[in-house]
Amino acid sequence: MRYAQGGGLTDAERGTRERLRLQAVERFEGGQKNGEIAAALRVSERSVERWRRAWREQGDDGVLSKGSPGRPRLSEAEIIRLERELARGPLAHGWADQRWTLARIKSLIGRLFHVSYSVEGTWRLLKRHGWSWQQPARRAIERDDEAVEAWRKEIWPRVRASRRNAAPGWSSRTKPGSR
Repeated sequence: MRYAQGGGLTDAERGTRERLRLQAVERFEGGQKNGEIAAALRVSERSVERWRRAWREQGDDGVLSKGSPGRPRLSEAEIIRLERELARGPLAHGWADQRWTLARIKSLIGRLFHVSYSVEGTWRLLKRHGWSWQQPARRAIERDDEAVEAWRKEIWPRVRASRRNAAPGWSSRTKPGSR
């Protein structure tokens, strides 16, 4: 079975697959052949062979779901420690300003717990534990709203010029129309 780009099965899909394997076990016990089981359950014969081998070697536990492959790599105690360290601020950890970025938090997790997360994985970890991205509640004192509006009206339309209309031509460099 092929999985969608970016991940495996959801919990519901994993449960469905597990029920399918358990149906196969009932058929194993009934003495059916792999081809018959594969046709009846609409799966590949190779999958049925793998399930039968797992069932033979480990019993019913061999065909049960192992759970999500993306289990958290930090324990609850480590999450609590991470939250304490984040509360101390970036300055306490050697950064020059008071901004926590995902890359900095990823680096901090690596230093504290010797666990490697991707930037996206760091975001998912934080989100799962109730953190959210923040932005300043007020604008900078130095901001000049009139200058911003003038730039938006006068300069931005020139910068964001529309693309030229495509003229018919050749894709080959050897054709005369491509010169």
